[in-house]
Amino acid sequence: MRFSLALLIASIPAFALAEDARPLFDGKSLTGWMQRNGTASYRIEGDTIVGKTSEGSPNSFLFTEKPYGDFELSFEVKVDDELNSGVQIRSASIPEKDGGRVHGPQVEISTDGCAGFVYGEGLGTGWLTKEADGFKGKPEKSPFKAGEWNKYTIVAKGKSIKTTINGKPVADLVDETTGMLSGHIGLQVHGIAKGAGPYEVRWKNILIKELK
Repeated sequence: MRFSLALLIASIPAFALAEDARPLFDGKSLTGWMQRNGTASYRIEGDTIVGKTSEGSPNSFLFTEKPYGDFELSFEVKVDDELNSGVQIRSASIPEKDGGRVHGPQVEISTDGCAGFVYGEGLGTGWLTKEADGFKGKPEKSPFKAGEWNKYTIVAKGKSIKTTINGKPVADLVDETTGMLSGHIGLQVHGIAKGAGPYEVRWKNILIKELK
């Protein structure tokens, strides 16, 4: 069968053609990923990674095997309204700290107004972007759209972490707190109480461009 390069390029989402960007998810397997903490499940549906809560489980994470320092990361995400989620950046899981609990900066995924802000997961710091407190419970102030696919971009360079959702700037953080300038990227399924859920969060078009 003859193959049309023009048709192939036309079928790729426009933002996937960014120079030097490459997929973190190959669209068919979880090669290059490993699970850390919790008992939530991760499965593949078409071109999407689906994380599903596990009743009574603590936070679960699907971690990249490779660590990243300075980068531009983009992805699309859709989350059930009842579920809080996030994407870890520059994060770690080591036996010497809380028995391997994942810790590091987390970019929030939620419908409560705080999406896109940066939280200190497992660090005891609360929000790294302090202005997030003023958005809690005010979804009308956020560019995140409940019940829809939302496109995130995260640019981490040195101590700077900047995020956008659907093309609109959210966080502009100079991280003077964590000291974490390199680490793993992780897809979080938040823990839920017994008797709650199940809930799901979905990611697709996960692309990264490493910065020199």
